[in-house]
Amino acid sequence: MSPEEQDHRLETKVKKATERISENIHIIANEPSLAFYRLQEHVRKALPPMVEKRVEVQKLHVDLQGRCYDVEYAVGAVKGFGKSEAIFERTQELLRNALFFKQQLRYRESRKSQNSVYKRLSAHITLDLPDLPEISETLRETASSLMNHARTATTAHGTEEPPKND
Repeated sequence: MSPEEQDHRLETKVKKATERISENIHIIANEPSLAFYRLQEHVRKALPPMVEKRVEVQKLHVDLQGRCYDVEYAVGAVKGFGKSEAIFERTQELLRNALFFKQQLRYRESRKSQNSVYKRLSAHITLDLPDLPEISETLRETASSLMNHARTATTAHGTEEPPKND
């Protein structure tokens, strides 16, 4: 045998041996029990971080829902402020009317006090002159006439007529 034949034979034997080793490694690597072991190892390494991330995502989801509810409540409150504008305007109008009516009442009271001045004057005059029946009667008529004029002036201005004292 020549050295070339020997090299060729040796090469063929080495090829067959490496093919068998490769086939055996492939069989061992793909054996079901070994595959399950590798799956278990992968799950053991990868699952805890995934569970932690899932718990973190759930917490963030709950926080996000709470903030969404807060935002919805705030939006509703702002819309409520917009709707209350008409109510505030109506309240302002009612306050203006109340102030106007209060001014009218004060005016009427001042008019009544002027009427009471006439009454006090006539009462004072009648008490001061009891001895002169003719003058006292004339003064009473004059006071009564003044009272009537005051009543017509008050009625013409739209205020209530004071009760008559005859």
